[in-house]
Order: sequence, then C-alpha cells, then structure tokens
Amino acid sequence: MSSVQNRIVGSDEGDQRLDRWMRRHFPHLNQGRIEKMCRTGELRLDGGRVKSATRIEVGQTIRIPPMPDEGEVEGQAVNRALTAADVKMIQSSVIFRDDHIIAINKPAGLATQGGTGISLHVDGLSEALTFGYPEKPRLVHRLDKDTSGVLLLARTRTMAQKLTENLKHRDTRKIYWAAVAGVPSPRAGTIKFGLIKAAGHGKGGENEKMRCIHPAEVDKTEGAKRAITDYAVLTALGKRAAWVALVPITGRTHQLRAHMAEIGHPVIGDGKYGGSGQENLGDGWGAGLGDELSKKLHLHARSLTIMHPVTNKILHVTAPMPEHMQKTWDFVGWDVSHAPVDPFNMPEY
Repeated sequence: MSSVQNRIVGSDEGDQRLDRWMRRHFPHLNQGRIEKMCRTGELRLDGGRVKSATRIEVGQTIRIPPMPDEGEVEGQAVNRALTAADVKMIQSSVIFRDDHIIAINKPAGLATQGGTGISLHVDGLSEALTFGYPEKPRLVHRLDKDTSGVLLLARTRTMAQKLTENLKHRDTRKIYWAAVAGVPSPRAGTIKFGLIKAAGHGKGGENEKMRCIHPAEVDKTEGAKRAITDYAVLTALGKRAAWVALVPITGRTHQLRAHMAEIGHPVIGDGKYGGSGQENLGDGWGAGLGDELSKKLHLHARSLTIMHPVTNKILHVTAPMPEHMQKTWDFVGWDVSHAPVDPFNMPEY
C-alpha cells in the first residue's frame, strides 16, 4: 500500500477524463474503485471533490489516496490477463477500422468498462485491438452491458478528443433496434420524460435504475435531467409485440429502456424496467414473450453515422444483430432486409 501522493498533470496529459488518467497510471485499478474514491472524496483535483468524468488540465494537482499494490485491489475484481479466446472474440467483433478509428459490434452481455465484480470488459479487451499501434484504443462512448451493437474506439488520444466532440454534434445519428412488448400508439413519436437516478437495493447501491419524471416536473425535481427519445414502429406482431427503431436525442443512462417502459412498451427481456411477465396488466405489457424466445435484452445499437474527424466525410457503420435477436426475428417472421436505413428520414412522395 502506497502513501498519499500529489501528482501534477503533465504537459501531454491535459483535456482528458480523470478516470482515464487514473487507469493509465494505475492499470490494476478498475472503474468501480475509481468511482468509490471520487464518491468518498479520497481522490481530489486542486483540493476539490471530483467525479470520475471530470476533465483534467495541464498543471492541475491530483491528490491520490494510499493505493493498493497490483493484485491487491481491496476485494475488487482486477482485470485478468487476456486469453486466446478473449483476443479472438474481440478481434472478430471489429466491423470498421482505419488509421484513426475502430468500430466494434459489442456483444450483448459484455460490459463497456470495468466495475465491481467485472473483470472482462471492452476497455480491458482493447489491448488486443492495437493492430501495431503503441497504445490501446480509447473508448469515446458507452453501451449498457446487455445492449449490443456499434461502439467506437479512437486509436490515439487526439482522435479520442475529436471523436468525443463529433459525437455531440447534431448531425451525429445513432439508431437502435428493439423488440418491445405491445405496439406503441401512435406508431411514431417523441418521448420527453425526464430521468432521475433511483437508489439501488444492494449494500453498495447495486441495481440502481432511472425513474421517469413528467416533463413539467423536471425543472422542479432536484437531480432530474431532461431526456428525449424518438421512436418509430417498423412492423408489428399483431398487438403483442413490435419492432421499433429508436433514436436517443439526449444520451442519459438507460434512457431508451426507461422511456419505452414508461409508455407501457418495455424492451423484450428487460427485467429491470419491464418485469419478467408477459401479461398485459393495466396500461402496459410485461417484458416477456414466452419460453420459446430468448429472455436476453432485445436492444441493439444498429447504426452510427458521424463525420470522420480526419477525412471530414460521413462515416456510417452498421452492426449485424446478435444471435438471440436474430432468432426472435426469424421466429416471428420479421425480415431485416425490409427495414429502411433511417426510418426517421424517409423521402416524401
């Protein structure tokens, strides 16, 4: 165990997230441990409390509490060494690569970053995605653990900064596909419920979820944030289920899942927000479709369209659906080839 340290942010270390700086200097730490140090005030920036996402600048002072030695992360999971199977899995997920950007089709069930009890995640696996570069690629956005689909990584720190900015641009477009219980009415619309974090029931705050707040109450509710989702029904299975396209206009935690559940049409397989039943109780359906189909979450980041920071050309990346969703589509007779690339931008005739 080390003693308290005070480190100055170096000339080539500015304009990056604090948690990324910490993981570079202390690679045996996982994200959960860094988050805890921020919550307890052990980790400070220029004497002040911080969040893991706080951006640091050259010349600032980071106060680092006593740190466990490698392999002694106080009961937390340590990133394990990659196996040949790990390397094969993550490399086979690459769907786009050039000198600046790597895009993967993240498998459902694989976490984006580490945390308590999570030793296998994209951030750790990215060591197998260097492809000749001296450093591993950097995450520039996230997907929920159980959500599959397009995930971008930057191959250099400069590119990470540019991609992060471009992801905020209004012309950047993320389209998700989901199977939801019931059929939303109207068949296309915008959901504007705000979101606030509700505490979890575990001793460490596990199982926390987002609670929807009526738009008129967002500004009056401490901690609530505005959230906007566009949706469009692509096809339906009678009145029992629908294939929908979703576009998150804002990027809140669990936004799509919480919004669809709030309007009575939870994503299939979403036990957190939709329950496990399949009955239509009152205003909404449960998130189950029966034992014939997978109980995994049916939410997939289908495509991402963004301006390439170097070529200034539009980059459009599409990810094939995961096996469990494809089996559901085949079972109910939905054909991927019939879906428009962007159902929200169809030409008018």
